[in-house]
Amino acid sequence: MIEFTLWDIVRHLLTGAAWTVGLSLLAFASGGLVGLMILVARISPRPLGSRLAKGYIEFFQDTPLLMQLFLIFFGIGLLGFDISPFLTAALGLTLFTSAYLAEIWRGCVESIARGQWEAGESLALTRWQQMRFVILPQALRIAVPPTVGFSVQVVKGTAVTSIIGFMEITKTGSMISNATFRPLLVYGLVAAGYFIICFPLSALARRVERRLHGACSR
Repeated sequence: MIEFTLWDIVRHLLTGAAWTVGLSLLAFASGGLVGLMILVARISPRPLGSRLAKGYIEFFQDTPLLMQLFLIFFGIGLLGFDISPFLTAALGLTLFTSAYLAEIWRGCVESIARGQWEAGESLALTRWQQMRFVILPQALRIAVPPTVGFSVQVVKGTAVTSIIGFMEITKTGSMISNATFRPLLVYGLVAAGYFIICFPLSALARRVERRLHGACSR
């Protein structure tokens, strides 16, 4: 058994936590950009684009993230290309995140009264201009709390990437546990690490939601 001091365990877990945070930020940012494109297609008046976007969303929402990662990791490998665990994790979480954000934002956009679209049409605005200047500014206020709240799910979703060998905090904890035979201590620290990362995001989502509700009630 390898001798690890408590500081050794914490130090290695902090490195894993840094990778967890980095992957979460990358997946959330890139997923947001892809999700915005999916949103535009989903609410498009063109049936083909709307159906394709709906199919995209349903596939990534109705299949486990683990299966999506396996399809990317092994599927690309079968095509003769090597793909690293990090790239697999980033791509898989980006696609996963984009599908959920697109659907969250679609609900926010569709919650805006139809009269707002008609007001834009009366000003001779194109559909894109209506979205940009009339609908999206209003939908953004509604979208902030669920979007921030979903970021917690993205952070927790990074734990699944340990299965394909990505060295985030869960994978790091698993390796330390196997080396030290102290699973209760190690996984307790891993859980504490996730809590430290996720709790501020949850608190921020609740605070933003309260402030927005307070502003709307005035």
